[in-house]
Amino acid sequence: MIPEEKKIAFFDRLQKIFGDMDRKYDIAAQSYGFQCRGCEENCCRTRFYHHTYLEYLYLRQGFGSLDASQQRALRTEAAEVCRQTELADNEGRAVRLMCPLNKDGMCTLYAFRPMICRLHGIPHELQKPGQPVMHGPGCGLFEQQCSAKPYFKFDRTRFYFEMARLENEFKQAAGLSGRARLTIAEMLIF
Repeated sequence: MIPEEKKIAFFDRLQKIFGDMDRKYDIAAQSYGFQCRGCEENCCRTRFYHHTYLEYLYLRQGFGSLDASQQRALRTEAAEVCRQTELADNEGRAVRLMCPLNKDGMCTLYAFRPMICRLHGIPHELQKPGQPVMHGPGCGLFEQQCSAKPYFKFDRTRFYFEMARLENEFKQAAGLSGRARLTIAEMLIF
């Protein structure tokens, strides 16, 4: 795979991108007066797929910092989420299961959470090359609290490009190909 010191260098770069994301998100959220305090809709019940090997390995690094009993409990819970998801998929039912990392409304591995967990919730825009700007809405709680407020530009474009560039460099260094497509529950059991 990749030497540990190189992996750590990639993690350092990932942390910088994540720090920039967190700062920009906070500025946008503050402009609206929006605070995510959890809600019935809870985005931790959304089946998000995460698409980079680097995020997967970074989350696994955080997971490795937990004590053995926490790891066992999380693996068991993650396996159950995966089992229930597969069952619902096979039956053609929609399912909204809580992320196994969510404990009492808080993420167990908050500092290690992937990109979409950092960016979800507030209106945003994305500019793909050669295409018009795409606008995405805020979450249900945001819409309830802040929909009457003027739009504050939160452009995710730079973050997507930086993540793609870093992921491509990481895959080349690690000899990986393809694209990851894992939920957090799957990340915890693989």
